Amino acid sequence: MKALIGIIDDHPAVMLGVASILNAQADLMVTATASTPAELLGLGQRFDGVLLDLTLADGSSPSANLAALALQDVPVLVYTSGDRPALIREAARAGAAGMVRKSEVPSAIVEAVRAMVSGEVPASADWAAAIDFDPEFVDAYLSPREAEVLGHYASGETAERVATLLFISRETVLDHIRRIRAKYASVNRSAPTKIDLHRRAVEDGLISADDDSDV
Repeated sequence: MKALIGIIDDHPAVMLGVASILNAQADLMVTATASTPAELLGLGQRFDGVLLDLTLADGSSPSANLAALALQDVPVLVYTSGDRPALIREAARAGAAGMVRKSEVPSAIVEAVRAMVSGEVPASADWAAAIDFDPEFVDAYLSPREAEVLGHYASGETAERVATLLFISRETVLDHIRRIRAKYASVNRSAPTKIDLHRRAVEDGLISADDDSDV
C-alpha cells in the first residue's frame, strides 16, 4: 500500500518536481498539493505525511502552519532552500518530524519522506545542528499531541484506552508512540520499553513520579 503524501509549497515548479520524484516510487503517492495549510486541509483528504515548505510567501510562521496541520494528526516534514536555523528550531518546537533541503539529491528526499511516514526522525545535519545550538530546547521536541499521548500512555493507560480518551484510533496512538520513541532515540535518550517512556515523561515534566500504576 502506498503512503499518501500532501505537499505545501507556493513555488509550482519546485512542488511539481518533488511530486514527480515521490510519485516515481512504488511506496509513495502525492495525492494533493497546495500553497497553504488551509488550502490543503480544505481538500478534506487523508494523508500519511505532509511536506511543508519552511517559508511561504504569505509570511506565515512555521509554528502557525504546523499548528494548523496538527488538526490532521499527521507527521510533517519541513523542507527548505535556505539556511535558516532560527526557523528550523521554531519548526522543531512546533512538532515537525524533521527537515530536508530542497537541494538534496532525489534519493535523500525520498528517504526523508519514508522516514517521516515510518515514524522515524529523518537524518539531517542542518536539523541536528539547529537543535543542538538551542540550549533552551526541550530534548525530545515532542508535538503537543505526542506529549498528550505520552502523558496518558506513560501513566499506565493502554493504547486502546488512550485512543478512547483522545478520540483517535489505536493505530494512531501506536504511530505516535513509535514517533515518540524515535525522537527520544535521536537525542540519545532511548525509550524502548514502556518503563523507559515513563521515565522520560517524568524527566520532561509530563507526568509526576507517582503516576506509575500498571507501568
